[in-house]
Amino acid sequence: MTASLVLGPMLRYVDETSATLWMETSAACTVELRAGGKTWTAATFGVHGHHYALVEAEDLPPGTSVEYTVGIAGERVWPEPASPFPAPTIRTLHPEGRLRLAFGSCRTSVPHDTLGNATHGVDALRAFALHQAHNDDDGARPDLVAFLGDQVYADSTSNEMQDFIRSRRSLDDPPGEELKDYEEYAQLYKLAWSDDANRWLLSTLPSAMMFDDHDIRDDWNASLSWREKMDGTTWWQGRIVAGLASYWVYQHLGNLSPAGRGGDILWQKVRAHQGPDELDFTADLEAFAVRADAEPTSYRWSYCRDVGDVRLITVDSRAARVLDPGRRSLLDDAELAWLNEHFQGGVRHLIVATSLPFLLPRGLHHIESWDEALAEGAWGKRGSRIGEALRQALDLEHWGAFQRSFKAVADLATEVADGKRGPAPETVTFLSGDVHFSYIAEVERSSGSRIIQAVCSPIRNPLPRALRFATVVMSYGVAGPVGALVARSVKVPKPPFSWKSIRGPWFDNNLAVLEDTDDGLSLRWATGVTDGDPHSPRLKEVATYTAAPRGSGSRG
Repeated sequence: MTASLVLGPMLRYVDETSATLWMETSAACTVELRAGGKTWTAATFGVHGHHYALVEAEDLPPGTSVEYTVGIAGERVWPEPASPFPAPTIRTLHPEGRLRLAFGSCRTSVPHDTLGNATHGVDALRAFALHQAHNDDDGARPDLVAFLGDQVYADSTSNEMQDFIRSRRSLDDPPGEELKDYEEYAQLYKLAWSDDANRWLLSTLPSAMMFDDHDIRDDWNASLSWREKMDGTTWWQGRIVAGLASYWVYQHLGNLSPAGRGGDILWQKVRAHQGPDELDFTADLEAFAVRADAEPTSYRWSYCRDVGDVRLITVDSRAARVLDPGRRSLLDDAELAWLNEHFQGGVRHLIVATSLPFLLPRGLHHIESWDEALAEGAWGKRGSRIGEALRQALDLEHWGAFQRSFKAVADLATEVADGKRGPAPETVTFLSGDVHFSYIAEVERSSGSRIIQAVCSPIRNPLPRALRFATVVMSYGVAGPVGALVARSVKVPKPPFSWKSIRGPWFDNNLAVLEDTDDGLSLRWATGVTDGDPHSPRLKEVATYTAAPRGSGSRG
């Protein structure tokens, strides 16, 4: 029987002359990518009975758009016959192009917004996909979409996912409705990426990804206490190994450039395989995942790329943490050294993509810094227990809860903005998600580059209305000065700079688009509305803002 497509194709890394296409197939095979009169092929590799291919197209002409097809054994498998969507294309970057980047985080994989599923709202990604399909202006399409965490929810599963788990094991056995192994992760990714409109979009729009906690489990690596609690379960080791292994296959591998993959020891083993039979990569991948969890410095999930006159640094803020008391850090020494190397000026915009907002609303930042000091013993053992309980109950584990890392990165951002690391860019911009509300914040500076935080969260997983009010109370208004007083009560040093929220919050399901323009860095957020048809949402603008170069003003 001829193999078929199970998932994908997904267009991943694309630059001026190369493109990477990822897919999962139903059986071992060789897949063929045809575009512009050329053909590239790749054999599948196997993991736990699943089959994956990564096709690398090379020597493409810069700044062009070309339709492509995918075949298996001489038969076309993509695009599907009678597809209602435009032909999938590969669009290479133009050497003098300006970056247009879509971004967001936190997307649940559940059926579309019917009355029985109204709590999840309209999928902003699907609304965006349908907008792109119906307005197929190649010049207005983003160059890239960055998914900044919680692409899948391994700990909060849908009815469909629970039905699959129930077909394999009892939900009464640990970890219950949560994911247990690689097979369940494979099903979760299938549910997340099989929607027809989103599948088309991801076959024609390059994507970059970074995990956050729910890709593994809520509060992943929040603290040493959290980690010890997980290590004490019967299922955590299997979960973290399956989570990291599947992340490498489904998300991380496509993040890398051809040169980056060439230096990846795992990918080298895949490429080196010779012979008629498919490579069974299961043992190598699981051994890697065990080591990556036990020794975080053994592998780097962060990556960096330059697109035109913009540098995009995507930072792992989960796996690279140091949790030992007295040494707590969001980034270990090796990760910070890598970030220091890439955190340079000489570009129009320096963009740092990190799943967790670097600049939280001031009130929430101070509360997190206070809680970290409390949990570390500022008020004794009883206070430490209270601080740890609050940390896990309220998710107080962002950059503000890791003061050493916050100060180190704040210093890097300031040095770049002041022109001490090469010519100062127009902006140093942090892109983030996680918090389930969107906003813009800016560091208060009178000279040098603007330092901006832009958050887009969720794509599809809105906060309940009662929690929205609590979030505003904790984050804004009097929470700022009150939080500062609380932080000083446990001798937390003042932040190295001040910042304020300049737009938001917005609680819609959103996808944001950032664009490098002559007027400055343009940002806009859009949500999906149904007009009575949950399967055909349209895109509705929520907010726009342009961060103009300093001295020329800003427009909202």
